[in-house]
Amino acid sequence: MNHMGCERTAEVRDRILALTKSKGNEGISDKALQSLVPEIPNGDRAKAINDLLSSGKVQLFQSSQASVKGGDAEEKIVFSIIQESGNKGTWIRDIRLKSNLIQTTLNKVLKSLETKKLIKAIKSVNATKKKVYMLYDLDPDVSVTGGAWYSNQDFETEFVEILNQQCFRYLYTKLEKSKDCPSGPVAGKHASCASSDDLLKYISELGISKISLKLNDIEMILDTLIYDGKNRKRCEKIRNQDSK
Repeated sequence: MNHMGCERTAEVRDRILALTKSKGNEGISDKALQSLVPEIPNGDRAKAINDLLSSGKVQLFQSSQASVKGGDAEEKIVFSIIQESGNKGTWIRDIRLKSNLIQTTLNKVLKSLETKKLIKAIKSVNATKKKVYMLYDLDPDVSVTGGAWYSNQDFETEFVEILNQQCFRYLYTKLEKSKDCPSGPVAGKHASCASSDDLLKYISELGISKISLKLNDIEMILDTLIYDGKNRKRCEKIRNQDSK
């Protein structure tokens, strides 16, 4: 490290030490340090904290609400970056750029966090050879998993076709029964219709899906029937009782 680099490192250490002392026995979290000195790169801040820990000038203690217990500064920084990404996760490349950690160090940190079951790696349908990292307890966003129509990143063509056929069969059966409606054509037309909730309940009761389908999943299937000319969509307005 050159002379300027040493001065820079010492300056960062001094600033962090001063901020830590200003909090007294209360201490200061890494997140608070990050907000107080945003101009200091994450990697530089992590190195300075570790230097201060090694020299005994500061002590690391775990908060009762801390997510990363007993972790070093690098773990806390990486955990924070992944936490910010929510259930869409973040690529390892982005973690490396934001943390300013070298690849070998980052790999060790990620492995440690995975072992502690604080984070997990999920394969993304957008890039089959890449993984995104997110907090362990989060359910991945559909943009990552592909939703109900994907299994191990493969589009479930056969599954979608089965759902398509069953939804069409249900609607066609209602249409045929409505033709014999004794209450007249208007009532018959109403009887021929089914809501998305009706279809969801029907498919769920059939037990043909291994996963729990949601209303928007069924509506996507119904949209394909509309595009194929097998179904029509009707919107009903609910009139306010107070309106005239």
